[in-house]
Amino acid sequence: MNFIVRPVEEKDLSNLVSLAGQFSLLNLPADKKVISEKIELSQQSFSGSADMKDSTYMLVAEDLENGWVVGSAQIKAQHGSEENPTYSYKLSKKEMFSKSLGVGFIHQVLKLKVTTEGPTELGGLVVHRSYRRRPEKVGKLTSLSRFVYIGMEPDRFKEDLHSEMAPPLTEDGRSEFWEALGRRFTGMPYQEADALSHKNKEFIQSLFPKEEIYLALLNSKARLVLGRVSDQTAGALHLLNKVGFKDKNEVDPFDGGPHLGVKKSEVTLIKNGRTLTLNKIKKNTDKFERFGLIGFEGAGGIKISQTPYIERGNEVILPEAVRGKLKLDGGEKIFLTNE
Repeated sequence: MNFIVRPVEEKDLSNLVSLAGQFSLLNLPADKKVISEKIELSQQSFSGSADMKDSTYMLVAEDLENGWVVGSAQIKAQHGSEENPTYSYKLSKKEMFSKSLGVGFIHQVLKLKVTTEGPTELGGLVVHRSYRRRPEKVGKLTSLSRFVYIGMEPDRFKEDLHSEMAPPLTEDGRSEFWEALGRRFTGMPYQEADALSHKNKEFIQSLFPKEEIYLALLNSKARLVLGRVSDQTAGALHLLNKVGFKDKNEVDPFDGGPHLGVKKSEVTLIKNGRTLTLNKIKKNTDKFERFGLIGFEGAGGIKISQTPYIERGNEVILPEAVRGKLKLDGGEKIFLTNE
């Protein structure tokens, strides 16, 4: 076990700024002030001092060999509120038929949807480039750790879980979907509009059409990327599908990326989770044949990792090396789950 996932701390600031510099993400910009504010909000969220509608939890993956932060993921307890609504396009089908011509069509249409009491959103997954293909699968651990924490603290989150997938963009960072639709109603380029929406969404409600939009009226490039994910996002999509997420027939109003959803109680990692007591025996001669994800809160705070284990009744036995790295003595309550 070389990696753990834990809540972000102030000491991680420089590592996170460096990590964010590898990407162009609005939810993790390479801006020291913005990331510092995110760390502060995350600490308030974990401590329980922030309201649910404001709470955002940031988890980081730490390489235990050198102490580096090599990945990050976020959970927003409530995606959309009265003060800060969220928007999407609902995708549906509409049948039209002419008796006189004997001709019919099934059209796909988009309609703007406003959410003011939204679900819990999972997002912000990033992994250092040099760690993406390592056999420990740091990205997978970082992604799945969010469900472990939700399983540990289910009352902090909504029953409905939500995730937004990044779509394909052009080489210069443009969205074909935005060029065909959003730009015509706002006059703004994609990157500018997307960045503004994270601070002020009023222009969406004021300028976007409220009527149904027929996809047949959009050009082929825009229709081709609608509801698709980028090659870089395909792995994250696969992981979410595997734990139970399904397409919601909704897309992002800026780039047409798909939105996924699932009930918290239907996520396999949460559904399979159980809380056990760590056995006090430090050395064990039995063979560790099972492998799972564990989460616990000890003297050193919340930690999540993956490890071999033996389950016996209401107790769990972990390898001595794992206990040593996690500083576990025995008797601690461990949340254990499997895919």
